[in-house]
Amino acid sequence: MFIKLENLRFHYKVSGSGDPVILLPGWGRNIDYFAQLGEHLAKKFTVYALDLPGFGLSTAPEKVWGSPEYANLLNRFIDELQITNPILLGHSFGGKVAICLAANDSVQIQKVILIDSSGIQIPKEFKTKIRIYFFKLLKFLASLPIIKSIFASKMELYRKKYGSNDYKNASGIMRSILVKTVHENVIKLLPKIKRPVLLIWGDQDLETPLKAGEIMQRAILGSKLKVIVGSGHFPFLENWEQVKIGLDDFLS
Repeated sequence: MFIKLENLRFHYKVSGSGDPVILLPGWGRNIDYFAQLGEHLAKKFTVYALDLPGFGLSTAPEKVWGSPEYANLLNRFIDELQITNPILLGHSFGGKVAICLAANDSVQIQKVILIDSSGIQIPKEFKTKIRIYFFKLLKFLASLPIIKSIFASKMELYRKKYGSNDYKNASGIMRSILVKTVHENVIKLLPKIKRPVLLIWGDQDLETPLKAGEIMQRAILGSKLKVIVGSGHFPFLENWEQVKIGLDDFLS
């Protein structure tokens, strides 16, 4: 199904019946990778699975958005469909969007589930800091009119060699949105969340390390952290049975 919001064609699917649960996928993902999770939840809940703008069948924003803009669009979606007191479930970037919405209290939220959510800035290794510094230097040199042609190609090669997979796969305005959202830190928003929160985290996650989940758990009063041993960034795909136990216990 589609709905037009903020001049965007917004794609979503609805299944099941009961209290509403909204599924927010991570960066670069679409409705499909929540298929098993959504099918399970639809046994007891009305499940709204979304393609966030710029992914799946939803059109990309016309301007460079941050997570708050994505949260505002989700707010509009909830209002337009008259969804009452939903449960938010967000993975990675979708978790950050859920945090932004739950923290501003513009919508009545029942519960929040964050799976390996992004949004916490973990200090980088010295080697990574050097690469970032070198990239910024190249970017500056590529902006100078006289030597622009020389360094522009080098900069693209550097992106391909050291850039993340998300950065390599993004293009146009979505690449600019990625750069903006990657540098967001939600640490100050976490204490504002006054609803029950479950954090599910893979202990082998290299993209959003377990340390980030532990920081979130301390910052959100009364929140619970379930660690999925042996799982990386996608515990609901890598160790579904353990994730299902955690979800069912929290949502019962």
